[in-house]
This record gives sequence, C-alpha cells and structure tokens, in this order.
Amino acid sequence: QVQLVESGGGLVQPGGSLRLSCAASGITFSINTMGWYRQAPGKQRELVATIQNGYTRKYADSVKGRFAISGDNDKNTVYLQMNSLKPEDTAVYYCYRQQAGIDYWGKGTLVTVSS
Repeated sequence: QVQLVESGGGLVQPGGSLRLSCAASGITFSINTMGWYRQAPGKQRELVATIQNGYTRKYADSVKGRFAISGDNDKNTVYLQMNSLKPEDTAVYYCYRQQAGIDYWGKGTLVTVSS
C-alpha cells in the first residue's frame, strides 16, 4: 500500500507562482511514475505532468513552458513548480503514482488563481 500526501496549494494572483510537493510513503518501488493531474469544477480530471523513474518527463500542452516537474526517487517525492499561473489553472491538483501496475492517488490540494 502507498500513501500520497500533497502540500503547497493555495490562492495566487494571475502571473504568480506556486510549488506543489507530494511525498509517497509505504511500500515503494524505484521503478515508478509519479506526477500530477488536476480537476477543475465541472470538468474531467486531466494530466498535468508526469515523471517516470525520476527522469522522463511529460507535460500537458496547456502547461508546457510554465510548469516544471521534478522528482527525488530516493525520497519518493515529486514537485511541481508552477509559474505564470492563469485563472484557467484553477483546480484541485492530485498527486499520482503508478508502480507494479497499480495507480495511487493523493487527496488533492486546491490551487486558486484569482485577483
């Protein structure tokens, strides 16, 4: 079993920055994918960014050039640096981890971009 705990959400003005963190605990494997999804009100959950085995990164087109994902595989932690935030980035952000074919999800952290 794996537990994911997110932190770092909050209220920020358009153009501002936030950094999300997610720590995994429990039975963890070094071969894994971690990342972030988000769900805005009335919309489906969508991929934001993932990092595989601490190296291979993937981003949604809507965040390329603004968001950066990084990870510390030894610490089972993933980060999402979000810059140039827009009101349309407002959503609940969920940490995600896949290992041994099983998906795990955090409870989510709310990011609100508003003036």
